Amino acid sequence: MGEILEDPLEPPVIRVLVSDDQMDVLEALRLMLKGAGYRVETVDSPAAVLRASAAGTFDLILMDMNYAADTTSGREGLDLLAHLRRQGNDAPVVVMTAWAELELAVEAMRRGAADFVQKPWDNARLLATIEKHTKEAVRRRKAVGRARSELEIARHVQEKLFPQQAKVLATLDYNGHCLPARDVGGDYYDFLDLGPGRLGVVLGDVSGKGVAAALLMANLQALFRSQSNQASVDLKAYLRSVNRLFFESTAAEHYATLFFGLYDEPSQGFRYINCGHEPPLVARAVGEIELMEPTATVLGAFAAWNCSEGQVRPAPGDLVVAVSDGVTEAGIDTGEEFGEERLRDLVSHVRGRSADKVVAAILEAVQEFSAGSRGDDITVVALHCKAPC
Repeated sequence: MGEILEDPLEPPVIRVLVSDDQMDVLEALRLMLKGAGYRVETVDSPAAVLRASAAGTFDLILMDMNYAADTTSGREGLDLLAHLRRQGNDAPVVVMTAWAELELAVEAMRRGAADFVQKPWDNARLLATIEKHTKEAVRRRKAVGRARSELEIARHVQEKLFPQQAKVLATLDYNGHCLPARDVGGDYYDFLDLGPGRLGVVLGDVSGKGVAAALLMANLQALFRSQSNQASVDLKAYLRSVNRLFFESTAAEHYATLFFGLYDEPSQGFRYINCGHEPPLVARAVGEIELMEPTATVLGAFAAWNCSEGQVRPAPGDLVVAVSDGVTEAGIDTGEEFGEERLRDLVSHVRGRSADKVVAAILEAVQEFSAGSRGDDITVVALHCKAPC
């Protein structure tokens, strides 16, 4: 059953799932609830409840506790409550019990039921119980819908913060991509136009996750872009300025690991400052792999901060790959992470490909390894050095 779009000017459609193994009871409940304006779906077994709950969204589940003939233990109903919880069902569950089964009703509520009604039921009392719980469920659904809409807006805004156009360089092919673990994330990558023949390459990972991390990421991007005129003049002063501003504009517990590289086309030199980030790999065309180790501590954690520069000179055919720790730590929840050795082997394997194909290959390998599960943002940036045109 697909989700039904509601007109915000119309009363919400309230969906109720009713389960009982007696057809006459099901029909009586269906007619009563339909007459009260509810949209009703009926099922006659615990398995059918789970199938319906998994396939559709309900504002309330009204279910009997006994299904096998001549049983009063309520074991099936108690087990069904446990299965609904494991399934992630968040609709309130109202259970129906016989007059003599008050202890069963109490046990059902202890295990997650929202309320109970006794058979034979009083129509007015049953409708009042359902109205009370569905009102709260509808309120929660609307709140979730509003939050979902706001997250969608945030996701679209964050997508626009990533590079939209690439500066063309005769000696460098480059590409990057970020897969957030949630709707929005704290990984940041950018390509900055620093003047004729010069490109700034940024890859960072701010502390935290979700919306809070996304706000920090946007702040960090703004700082790098607003101060970028300093980068070509004095790279270390540029990073010190960004650190100072980031430190002053964030709480003490917030920081970012970050790699910044400056590629100069005339010399084909690549100067960099690594602020506590995963060391990018330089895969040489001749087969060797070098690491661009950290040259400074993390950004934003300390007011007094300094750094040093590293430098590599990529030759035609060399490949530079920078990643966030979401790549190397992918799969950690299952007891085995993707790891640095796998990444090195993969980079060696894809060395001869274009930058966009390198990025795609690494993302595909990481997602396949972790079976599509992501506990952290995954970001990859690749630079493929080529001979001048």
